[in-house]
Order: sequence, then structure tokens, then C-alpha cells
Amino acid sequence: MSISFLLHTNATQDVLSFYGWWQFAVCLFGFLALIAIWWHIGKRQNDFGQVWLALSVLCWSISGALEVYFVHIQLETSILIDGWRSILSLFNSLFILLALPWFRYLPRPIGHIIKSNYWIYIVGLPFLFSLLPTINKMISGKVLGIINELDVYYAVLTLGFLGYVLWESFAKRRLKALAWLSLSCILVTLIAQGYKLTDSSVNLTLFSAIFKTSLIMLFFALALSWVKELAENVIPKPQHFHIGFQKQKNTKGKREQLVLLRGFPGDRVRKVALTPALYELLLKFAQRRKEGSDDWLEIKPKGPMFSGKNFDINDYNEIKRLLIALLDGIFGKENWTRDHHLKPLKNTLFEMSEKRERKIRLAVPPHNISL
Repeated sequence: MSISFLLHTNATQDVLSFYGWWQFAVCLFGFLALIAIWWHIGKRQNDFGQVWLALSVLCWSISGALEVYFVHIQLETSILIDGWRSILSLFNSLFILLALPWFRYLPRPIGHIIKSNYWIYIVGLPFLFSLLPTINKMISGKVLGIINELDVYYAVLTLGFLGYVLWESFAKRRLKALAWLSLSCILVTLIAQGYKLTDSSVNLTLFSAIFKTSLIMLFFALALSWVKELAENVIPKPQHFHIGFQKQKNTKGKREQLVLLRGFPGDRVRKVALTPALYELLLKFAQRRKEGSDDWLEIKPKGPMFSGKNFDINDYNEIKRLLIALLDGIFGKENWTRDHHLKPLKNTLFEMSEKRERKIRLAVPPHNISL
């Protein structure tokens, strides 16, 4: 055995040992930090997405510890080492996929699939199909050719879903720079997965260090963007909500109807441009509320017998269109969700009659309305 070979072997062991300790320490810290964020914020929101992401990072930490362990012992074959790497990689991918249904913003083409009750089977069956042959390979020591790197194929599936969802999450929160960075990180990770199919171990170690660091930082950026959204996009209570009305000409010389909203986090006044019909509807609510006498507006019931009577609101969908227009103006078109924005805004702005008489009025106090 030559001296150069021994030096090369020792250098390789030093690199793997350093990489193992780095992966163990950094990923363990990332796991604990993500769990801490969930404990203080996500737990109150009943959001377990961060828990799954934290567990995926923990798999990397355990993998780093195994790297340190195996680099100091002599094995006749690398099947056992590669088997453990594959198993932890599979669990890492599974936990990431299980976190996706908890994301607030999902791409419309695949959102209904991720949110469905079948998602656990969609991600679970390929996981088992990949896990069982990997365990069999570790026990028997036999490599079954084409299914040798099943964890790579499962990781590619995971990266496809994750990249699409990360782009949507950052884009909907108006963080386009992070959206592009997330795609760059996914691309580097895909290259690293491709290297797993080659014999270039040094480059694989380098790529693994890069993409794992990048993904952990993206997970933190995602958590912080979620916290930022919670802080900035809180729908205020009726007593803290202020409404003003204004008509003016825009830069093109056209007259536009503006609703001025205050009460959201920060001192900035939110200006929302409405169509003439929706503006007049909200103004009607405000005028009735300011008069202080009969401030209820009646919604026209369904049926031909009511066709000849005059009602304040012809269709309940007018209320829904008004709420959607306000949310589009406040947060941006489609940058809001039904449960976290539409329902709270409806409860803040309007209240229905307790007698279920199809009567509705503005819930904002009269002194908070400026005509």
C-alpha cells in the first residue's frame, strides 16, 4: 500500500468526519430552532407544518452523526452505510411532503391534491415502495440494479412539490426575491441528487453541504415570512376599524371611488379602489350606521313572490363581491385565504340580525366612520 494512497484515504476520512460533525451540529440546531418557533407561535395557531419540517432537518442531523460513526470504523462493504443514508433521506423527504398540506398558500393546480385525504397515500405508498427494498439490500447485501437508488427518485418527487409550493408561498407574500432563491436552491439540490448516481463522492459532499444549508435557511425564511404575515395582515376588531370615503381623479383623469381603511398593524392608511356599485353599497351601509336610527339593510329573499318589492340588497353575493374587492385591494389579488382573511373581515365589517331576518348592518361603530 503506497504512502500516497494512505494520505488520500486519511484526507477523505478527515473530510467526511468534518462534514459529519458539521451536519450533525448545524442540523440539530436548525431542528431545535424550528421547534422553538413552532412552540411559541405555531402551537397557538394549531399549525404542525413546522414540526414536520423540523423533523426533516433532524433526519439530516442523525445522518451526520452516522457519518462520524462509520468513518471511524472499518467495514468490508459500504452497503450498510449507504443503506442508512438512503433510509434517512427517505424519511427526510416524507416529512417534507407531510408538511405541505399545512402551507397556507398552495399552487392552484395541485392544491386540492395536497389538501385531500388521499395525500397520505400518495406520498406514503412510494415511501414504503422505496424503504422496503432498501432494508432488504442492507440485510441481504444484494443490489437489485435499477432500484438501487430509490431514495433519489423519491427525493426528486419531493423537490418537485416543494419547489412549486415554496414559490407560491413566497410569491403570495410578495417576497419575489425569496421565491427566486428557493428555485435556485431546489435546482442545486436536484444537481446533488444527480451526483448520487455517480461515483464523485467529494463533489457530492460539497453539494450536500450547500443544499442542506440553503434549505435550512429557506425553512427559516418561510417561518419568518409566516410570522411577518401574522403581524402585518391581522384583521382588526370592529372597534379598532376605521372607514373613510373619498372620490378623486386618478393620473389618467378618470374619477375613482376610494375607501380609506385604518386599524391594520402600522399607521399606514389602506386605500382601496372600488367599482361604483360596490362603493355605493358600502357607502349605504356607512350612512345607515351613522344615522343611528334603523341601520339594518334587508337582503332580498329568493323566490318570485318578492320580485315586485324593493330591497336594499338584491343578492347576498353583493356582500361577497364587496369583501373580495376589499381584500384584493388590501393584500393583493389572490394573496389572501378564506379562513384567515375573508371570514375575519366579514365578522369585522358586518353583523347579521339575531332573528335571522335576512337583515345585515355595518358592525363598525358610528364614530369610526367618516363620510
